[in-house]
Amino acid sequence: MKPFAKYKAFLDLHHQSGPFVLPNAWDAASAKAFQNCGFKAVGTTSAGIAMSLGYPDGEHLPFETLLSVLKTITDAVDIPVSADLEAGYGQSPETVTENMKKAAAAGVVGINIEDGTKDPCRPLCDATLMEEKITAVKKLNLPVLINARTDVYWLNADDPGSRLQTAVRRANRYRQAGADCIFIPGADDTGTIAGLRKGIFGPLNVLAGSNTPSLQILSEL
Repeated sequence: MKPFAKYKAFLDLHHQSGPFVLPNAWDAASAKAFQNCGFKAVGTTSAGIAMSLGYPDGEHLPFETLLSVLKTITDAVDIPVSADLEAGYGQSPETVTENMKKAAAAGVVGINIEDGTKDPCRPLCDATLMEEKITAVKKLNLPVLINARTDVYWLNADDPGSRLQTAVRRANRYRQAGADCIFIPGADDTGTIAGLRKGIFGPLNVLAGSNTPSLQILSEL
C-alpha cells in the first residue's frame, strides 16, 4: 500500500461508526505480530522504543535513532504506522516541521505531538506554541494524520475541578489549528470520557488501561 493510501486508510479508521484499537509497537517484530493478529493500523510507543534501546523516555533517544527504528517498523508491515514523536523533538515550529518531514520520509502516516513539557513546575507548554507547531506541520501538506495530545490528565496539570474544561479548551484549539484528532491519555473513567466526547469536536483517542470502559461503552459514548 502506497503512503497516501495508508494515510487515507488511517484517516478513515478515525471516522468509522465505532472505535478502533491501535496497539503500540516498539520494534519491527512487535509491529508485525500486531499486523498478523488482524489490527488495521499500529502506533509506536516512545517509552517502549527508548527503553528497549537503553534510554529513558522523554526525547532522550537520539532523533536519528528513532527515525531508524520507525523505518524498520514501516518496512516490516503493510498497514498504516503512526509515530509517537513526543513534543516533536524541538521547541520551535520550524524545528518540529523539519522533524515531521523526516518522519514522513521514514514511512509513517500519523504523528503524535504532545503539549507536555517534562517540567514539573510548568507541566504544559503554552497552548499558542502547540497551535503554532500544529499549524506549521499542517501547512506541509504531508500525507500524515496529526494526533494532538494534551497531557492535562496525564500530568495532573490543573486543579481537578478544572481539568475537563482545560482539556476541552486545549483540544478544540488544537483542532482549529489543524489537528486531525485529539489524544487525551489519563482520562479513563466513563464520566470524564463522556464529558470530553461531548465538548470536543472531531475524533477523540484515549489510552487503554485497567479502568478504561469496554469497547461497547466507548462505542455508546
